[in-house]
Amino acid sequence: MPDPHSYRPAPGAIPESPGVYRFRDVAGRVIYVGKAKNLRSRLNSYFADFAGLHPRTQSMLTSAAGVDWTVVGTEVEALQLEYSWIKEFNPRFNIRYRDDKSYPYLAVTMDEEYPRVLVMRGARRRGTRYFGPYSHAWAIRETVDALLRVFPVRTCSAGVFKRAGQIGRPCLLGYIGKCSAPCVARIDAAGHRRLAEEFCDFMAGQTARFTRRLEARMREAAAAEEYERAARLRDDIKALERALEKQAVVLPDGTDADVIALAQDQLEAAVQIFYVRGGRVRGQRGWVVDKVEDVTDAELVEHFLAQVYGEDAIAAGERSHPAGTIPREVLVPVEPPDPGTVEEWLAVRRGGRVSLRVPRRGDKRALLETVGRNAAESLAQHKLRRASDLTTRSRALQEIQDALGLDEAPLRIECYDVSNLQATNVVASMVVFEDGLARKSEYRRFSVKGTNGEGDVAAVHEVVGRRFRRYLEEREATGELDTLGEPGPDTAGAGRRKFAYPPNLLVIDGGAPQVEAAARALEELGIDDIAVCGLAKRLEEVWLPGDGSPVILPRTSEGLYLLQRVRDEAHRFAITYHRAKRSKALSVSELDAVPGLGPARRGTLLRHFGSVKRIAAASEPELTALPGIGPRLAEAVLAALHGTGNGGRAAE
Repeated sequence: MPDPHSYRPAPGAIPESPGVYRFRDVAGRVIYVGKAKNLRSRLNSYFADFAGLHPRTQSMLTSAAGVDWTVVGTEVEALQLEYSWIKEFNPRFNIRYRDDKSYPYLAVTMDEEYPRVLVMRGARRRGTRYFGPYSHAWAIRETVDALLRVFPVRTCSAGVFKRAGQIGRPCLLGYIGKCSAPCVARIDAAGHRRLAEEFCDFMAGQTARFTRRLEARMREAAAAEEYERAARLRDDIKALERALEKQAVVLPDGTDADVIALAQDQLEAAVQIFYVRGGRVRGQRGWVVDKVEDVTDAELVEHFLAQVYGEDAIAAGERSHPAGTIPREVLVPVEPPDPGTVEEWLAVRRGGRVSLRVPRRGDKRALLETVGRNAAESLAQHKLRRASDLTTRSRALQEIQDALGLDEAPLRIECYDVSNLQATNVVASMVVFEDGLARKSEYRRFSVKGTNGEGDVAAVHEVVGRRFRRYLEEREATGELDTLGEPGPDTAGAGRRKFAYPPNLLVIDGGAPQVEAAARALEELGIDDIAVCGLAKRLEEVWLPGDGSPVILPRTSEGLYLLQRVRDEAHRFAITYHRAKRSKALSVSELDAVPGLGPARRGTLLRHFGSVKRIAAASEPELTALPGIGPRLAEAVLAALHGTGNGGRAAE
């Protein structure tokens, strides 16, 4: 493993200019590309305090064998060169964006003699106009079907087009008026191209002039008493209106903007973008990001803008961007670290001014929140697909087995988490995953009372001890601890109790102290065949009992992803229980202050009304109707709950 100090540049050798730097491994492959306003300051930060760096940065430095840089004139040039190098070298330690699905586009092949309308996926081609992306291909076909009445552009393949010309007979769409039939020379190439251009103009947002033109022609036909023609034009107008209804108005001022939002966890982030043209959402697209480096929201936004708006088609000035060219306004959840530089770079790509801003209120803020909800849903769906994939789960279990040195894959995993608030209302949770999937029917929760203020370590020791004492008791009760390991005759065929299933792996939400406490609890019970590990939140380190250093799983590891899901589920379950217990304790404490109201009468009130809030809303006669509650006590209860103090009657 290379020592970072072995390839550290000599003092003073690094310039203080803006530039872009590359870390390379021993084989000369570029593994990371970065930019800096001041190259010397940025690169020196990598070598100043190795122990203080994030583990992912440490991994990058120990994987590298050298670093070089290129000086540029401005920060905009640095941003452009960084994007070019990332695209050229695809460094494994840079953020990687990938589509969370293959979105379909509505495409018009303007580079052909007779342009064609079709649904396309994948890489975009030069000379083709794209609109979308759409969530579903059927949404494109509905839109096209409505518009072909007005813009009868061909939709057939090259083979069908050629055969129709050979036999001199158009397809069905040509007969019903949804194709101008250039295959049989009903329209020449120039006329058909005009139809295709008008179709593109309508899809790009220039809708009003076509509607006005059709309405004028309809009135002319009606005035000339050509009623059948007027009816056809009326139907054409309705077809355009139906196509427009599918694209809701979200910004009333006809704004052109791209709206970007993100949602993330420790390992991944989902980014969503809505393309708004003429105040309408013309398309939507999503990406999922592997966070192989530690980045903030602002840095994620900067990387996203650089990679999405740095596409070749945009650089070439083509209108094959999903919703046309870069708009004048880009709305983001947070500003990138250097918004001025990014705005200047976008202006260069667009060929005009671009405003990059964070909306604070109004319609644009509401739209940004909608895009954010879509990003959160996209991330949740991605995680669900990833978790439900059998091959991925099998790989995750195998990676955990290899990393922890287990004899077999951990088909049953139990995870424990402790939750408390300043050592009060201490609770713990146990969640169970079998074959990589949650088994919620076997979740358990614990109320912890014996910590004596010693914190999470003592709570973990108590909870693990209680769970596995129960396990031993149930195994003994069913006769499964005899020398032959077979159930006794009195329990043969009986259903097995839940606590009688031991895990292959016991996971603790915490670091080395919590892991040692769990291992000590198992040792005290004589259990030595259950593996124990801990997952620390801050750096995602895996701790094993007796080891002075953690196991570091790769950030892209499916094993780490599974351990994280297990840990997060245990944390969620513990927090839910803790909040419920704390809320109940706070409610009961309000009744504790009422003179003369003992535990029995408090129980009577709570059983009858269900909560302290309902007791406070009750009238004095309703309280006195309960056994043991007299007028004076009812008055004191209401006074205490209404904050009038000392059992006195509230001021009239």
